[in-house]
Amino acid sequence: MSLAAAPGTGSTSASPTAATLWRGGRGILLVALIVVAGAVIGVLLGGSGGGRPLDPADTSPSGGRALAQLLRAHGVQVTRVTSVAEAEAAGSGDRTLLLSDTSFLSEEEAGRLGAIPTDLLVVGVQPYQELITPGVRAAKEARARSREPRCELRAATRAGSAYLGGSSLTAPSGATGCYPADGKPTLVSYTDEGRTITVAGDGQFMSNLRLAEDGNAALAMNLAGARPALVWLVAPETVPQATGEQGLYDLIPGGVRWAVVQLAVVVLLLALWRGRRLGPVVAERLPVVVRAAETVEGRGRLYRARRARDRAAAALRTSFVDRVTPRLGLPSAAGPDAKVEAIAERTGQARHHVGAALYGPPPADEAGLVALAAYLDMLERQVKES
Repeated sequence: MSLAAAPGTGSTSASPTAATLWRGGRGILLVALIVVAGAVIGVLLGGSGGGRPLDPADTSPSGGRALAQLLRAHGVQVTRVTSVAEAEAAGSGDRTLLLSDTSFLSEEEAGRLGAIPTDLLVVGVQPYQELITPGVRAAKEARARSREPRCELRAATRAGSAYLGGSSLTAPSGATGCYPADGKPTLVSYTDEGRTITVAGDGQFMSNLRLAEDGNAALAMNLAGARPALVWLVAPETVPQATGEQGLYDLIPGGVRWAVVQLAVVVLLLALWRGRRLGPVVAERLPVVVRAAETVEGRGRLYRARRARDRAAAALRTSFVDRVTPRLGLPSAAGPDAKVEAIAERTGQARHHVGAALYGPPPADEAGLVALAAYLDMLERQVKES
């Protein structure tokens, strides 16, 4: 039997295909995308901070932008100020001064605020409370919740229930106390030297989050919109002074840096999980006995799936040479020419046919691979029988 050597068509690569790489790596990619998406969402939702409580320019849940817009829609002029000097410059008269945070003020500035001849609305217990609202002090903490007014104050009775608490208050003689907690009011209103002073133990009822609940909006409008103009004092935004030129790292928001750290940790964990194990290979007993024929068939199916005819042909040729070389009386180090000559002489086959079968190019198709296997089987049988 003769085997015509087909011209070499180049070996077929057994490297992983794009589909195989996708199937193997899509799980890791999905986990990475989930982590990145979670970090980005956290940065977007979290913003650069937790918001500025009761700031008329802040749209966070704790801000006061909704109330400011509502007041303006009803014709009240809202002026946002961040210092005592600005509050004094806004003038006095037919206006209300709203204080939501005075923690940044000194004792002298708190005294100046208390002396401005305008109606005063203070939400939350503030430092230097006695200087700002004489006669009103915090009694004890009270849980913020929906409460009934239970008083004769017109602004409260028209609003009805509201979200009050934070701290109960002690009021001066003649004051009206509303929304009681354990017998003490959480909102106090009284007149001092011709001006109306109102103090609330907590200001959450005015926030963007709570404004639409119960009668919160009505109460906030009745108190803050009682005059045609409202001067709203908030803490100034603190801007750190630069000690030099800022680099690129200084301009990156803190949330983005945290997201990068999280992603780096995930990549490290995935690398440890998917990385090659270190140390020597440990021999383990197989749970089942696998027949040699099944192993051969399995490898053959892998070669066929990858169209690795070059590797299959090389395996057939190497196995054939290893089996027949001892029968020919040749040393294992004998060269290709000596092996081809010995096989041709023993079997009577043409020397160039034997050489093409053992050392020729890989088969061009599966039919050629089958023919090569049959030819080698015939040569081995002839060597055994000779």
